[in-house]
Amino acid sequence: MVKRSRVLGCGSYLPANVVTNRDLEARVDTSDEWIVQRTGIKSRHIAADGELTSDLAIAAATRALEHAGVDAASIDCIVLATTTPDNTFPATATKVQAALGTKGFALDIQAVCAGFVYAMSIADNFIRIGQANRALVIGAETFSRLLDWKDRTTCVLFGDGAGAVVMEGYDAAGTAADRGVLSTHLHSDGAQYGLLYVDGGPSTTGTAGHVRMNGQDVFRHAVSKLSSVVEEALAANGLEPSAVDWLVPHQANQRIIDGIARKLKLPSDKVVLTVDRHGNTSAASIPLALCEAVHDGRVKRGDLILMEAIGGGLTWGAAMVRW
Repeated sequence: MVKRSRVLGCGSYLPANVVTNRDLEARVDTSDEWIVQRTGIKSRHIAADGELTSDLAIAAATRALEHAGVDAASIDCIVLATTTPDNTFPATATKVQAALGTKGFALDIQAVCAGFVYAMSIADNFIRIGQANRALVIGAETFSRLLDWKDRTTCVLFGDGAGAVVMEGYDAAGTAADRGVLSTHLHSDGAQYGLLYVDGGPSTTGTAGHVRMNGQDVFRHAVSKLSSVVEEALAANGLEPSAVDWLVPHQANQRIIDGIARKLKLPSDKVVLTVDRHGNTSAASIPLALCEAVHDGRVKRGDLILMEAIGGGLTWGAAMVRW
């Protein structure tokens, strides 16, 4: 027998304000055709003035608790993945903890777009070693606050949102047929720091700064590194690509997602795609996509889900989870 962490439920939240590509045409030198052709994005949600990352996280977490059918007081830890905390400190997760009334401990994790995979891995390890039995894992971003709305190469890509899952430990047989997190795989390469970053921070400029990106190089690294980590996740569990029921990828660019699906020989109807309506919501993108597929009935109990993401750092990773 081994200790594993299964997912009890999930929840998500998107701000009410929807910004389409046509809306952006009035703000920056771009076009709907240009954005869709290169990214697959048609619209994104933008947080309202005064709507904070913690607000989005609390809403998603509340829905996840309801879906899981568990009380907030039974949560031992919160791991919140975000690049856009409410304040430099303390951790936004502690704000979520206070609002929900959970016990135990709460922390933020910063791995940009790979943040949710990192957060799930951290929570899974807490559960495996017995430091927590129930964990709330959240990806929440108000990424629009980091955008330079005059930079057409970046401002069209991102959106705001939050998604959350409730995880619980249990004794499993230790095979690939077990429910829950089968394995997680994390990587980073700090030598690529300058490919995708924000040009500000408390220690440099004293400001939040704006997103700066070398799009072509990021695309190239995404294709190679995600392909590699997908192979790693399959090999670690002794699985062939045909065993995967659903690919739930980071929603950054449809061309990258299509490339990984082709590598796995997965048909398009087995890939959860939300990038067209959400844009890139960074750490929130995987749980947002997962929740949509769970709540609309596509993902069913026992399905094998492969999650993968890459973000600034560079950071990247994958998680193999049986629902």
